[in-house]
Amino acid sequence: MRSIRFLLFTLAAAAAAPAQPQARIKIDTDRVIGEVHPYLFGNFAEHLGRCIYGGIYDEGSPLADAQGYRKDVMQAIQGLGVSILRWPGGNFVSGYNWKDGIGPKSQRPVRPEGAWGALEPNQFGTDEFLQYAEKIGVQPYICINAGLGSIQDARDWVEYCNETRDTYWAQQRRKNGREKPYNVKIWGLGNEIDGPWQLGHKNVEDYGKFALEAAKAMRRVDDSIKLIASGSSNFRAGADWIGWNRAVLEHLRDTIDYISLHTYIGNPENNLEKFLAVSQDIDHRIEVVKGLILAAQSGRPVTRPIYIAYDEWNVWYRARGGNEHETGRTRLEEIYNFEDALAMGMFFNSFIRHADIVKMANLAQIVNVIAPIFTNEKGLFLQPIYFPIAEYGKQRGNLSLDVWTTSPTYQSGDRAPLKYLDVSSTFDRKTGYIYLNVLNRSQSMEIAADIENQSGKLGASASVWEMNHPDLKATHTFGADQKVRPSTKTVTLQQNGPAFRYAFPAHSLTILRLKLS
Repeated sequence: MRSIRFLLFTLAAAAAAPAQPQARIKIDTDRVIGEVHPYLFGNFAEHLGRCIYGGIYDEGSPLADAQGYRKDVMQAIQGLGVSILRWPGGNFVSGYNWKDGIGPKSQRPVRPEGAWGALEPNQFGTDEFLQYAEKIGVQPYICINAGLGSIQDARDWVEYCNETRDTYWAQQRRKNGREKPYNVKIWGLGNEIDGPWQLGHKNVEDYGKFALEAAKAMRRVDDSIKLIASGSSNFRAGADWIGWNRAVLEHLRDTIDYISLHTYIGNPENNLEKFLAVSQDIDHRIEVVKGLILAAQSGRPVTRPIYIAYDEWNVWYRARGGNEHETGRTRLEEIYNFEDALAMGMFFNSFIRHADIVKMANLAQIVNVIAPIFTNEKGLFLQPIYFPIAEYGKQRGNLSLDVWTTSPTYQSGDRAPLKYLDVSSTFDRKTGYIYLNVLNRSQSMEIAADIENQSGKLGASASVWEMNHPDLKATHTFGADQKVRPSTKTVTLQQNGPAFRYAFPAHSLTILRLKLS
């Protein structure tokens, strides 16, 4: 009798317990969006704060090699899996004369820097950057000065870097110790020229004319280079960012290979779910610009595809001042926490879902300045955002899959409702591995999902990589960067036909690796 009463009590308790929120995820390896291009895992190094001097480059430091490059930073960058590195800016480039940064270091001028209010010693210039890119095994991406610079300056820069013949600027490169060309393939036609904060800010007509002529002159030196137009980054109230991008594409549709987008986000209201709802803006901007590209090419013989380069993105809101020079004095030294690490998954999920059009993305920036790596004179520590970036990078070259998802939803402010589970997936045809990337944006709910595979049979187990922490504000510092780290495990799949169930913890980022036979 006692056992019967116990059984009835257990059943009643189970019936009274609140049901776990449910979701469904369908994976179909035939529904391919596009290749996850290696350039999605790029980064950015600007002459700002301690990114270059005291970060990448630290002459005289016991931690630097004979050329002045920080060895510990190089190792951390290689662990991050960076594929392409943008330089030298950023706002800095719109006042930068690249010719100040070549030749004997003792003869290079020190100049006031107009973007961030600092002094530029010009000890790290074109040769130092390009040799650094070779050392760490990344593709270099140089952004020209389309603000105060000239078309001639841009043309000469390409000649200095890429010319093989016996020309003036190729000879200057040889005098400076580099015989063979650097063969720089990716060039940006200026930075944020639509922004009134930019030195040499232009209206769209003037920018279109400048960029078209600069592109012509640069390609007369090397017709193999790829060019990135300065898309709108001015999302202030009243700014016509759609009109800018439309006009730039009209001017440059037969010339460029990419148009750039920039997005920085923050959580000043201390609301995790609102913070992670910003993915709606990211998706919207990508989809609008994709539509503008299609419209610009409509009815024309398309010989040159145009893609999106999301070449500045990150969380950035604490280290800001009231104007550009005040912001420069903060040195943009953001200390990142666990919730910022979740935002890395949000960005990458969006890029992967749009892998057909987003073919480059550059986290801003690489070290000290809004960065995953933070140094002092004795060493460095890895910020919580480092680990999702490194893990997502393992999916480069995979095929992005169009995943169907249902999930409990929520509404943030006046936004449309969105799913708590933010999902992307990729497939490696060579190995047969499927990667399922799931961000649970709910601050408090664990959500169980029935995961259905539409083609082939899954193996009996899955590898799990997970970022989760009870303290959303947990951070790292020197000598203590083990707190917010991913956990890994292997789980047995309890399959029901082609499906299995997995519970995604509240406020977590999970990557499942599944073997398809």
